[in-house]
Parts: sequence; structure tokens; C-alpha cells
Amino acid sequence: QVQLVESGGGLVQAGGSLRLSCAISRRTFIGYALGWFRQAPGKEREFVAAFRWSGGSTEYADSVKGRFTISGDIDKNTVYLQMNSLKPEDTAVYYCATGSGVRSARDYDYWGQGTQVTVSS
Repeated sequence: QVQLVESGGGLVQAGGSLRLSCAISRRTFIGYALGWFRQAPGKEREFVAAFRWSGGSTEYADSVKGRFTISGDIDKNTVYLQMNSLKPEDTAVYYCATGSGVRSARDYDYWGQGTQVTVSS
């Protein structure tokens, strides 16, 4: 069983920054992706960014490209999401997950409990 624990959420003003962390309980398959998703009230969970341990490749949703950066520290089994130039529409519960997919939540097997990010205008 793999456990993921997110941290770093909070309340920030528009234009501000936050860094989310996702600690993973054990080393997962090197080819797996570590993804960040978010879900706002009344909306479906949506893909934000993904990182692959193997090669360090990354993918981003168009809505966050250029503002968010995903990275990983394999020695610490931790993946980060640096969020800059935050907008009120970034307000959501942010989840990290790991699995064989990239953009589809259905392809992720293990999920964290989520961390709330609130961006005030």
C-alpha cells in the first residue's frame, strides 16, 4: 500500500505563491507518474500537472502552464508543486496521486487526502 500526504495549502492573496508538497510512503515504480489534481466546489476533479520519476518529464494543464512548476526529489520521495501568480480560480482542494497515467484521474491508483488552497481577490 502506498500512502501520499499533501501539505502546504493555505490562504493567499491573488498574485501570491504557495508550494505544495506530497510525501510518498515508499518508492513507487520508477515509470509511474506523480500527478496533482484539483477539485473546486461543484466541479469535477481536474488535472493540474504530472511528473515522471524516470527522465523527469512534466506535463501541465493549459490553465496553469507558465505559473506552476512540478518537481520531484527521489531521495525524499517527495513531489512539489510550486504555484506562482495565483488567481482566485485556482481555489480548490489539491490532491496528489500516483499511477500509470498522466492526465486522466482514472489511471491513478493511490491518492492523498487533499490540501485546501484558497486564493482571495
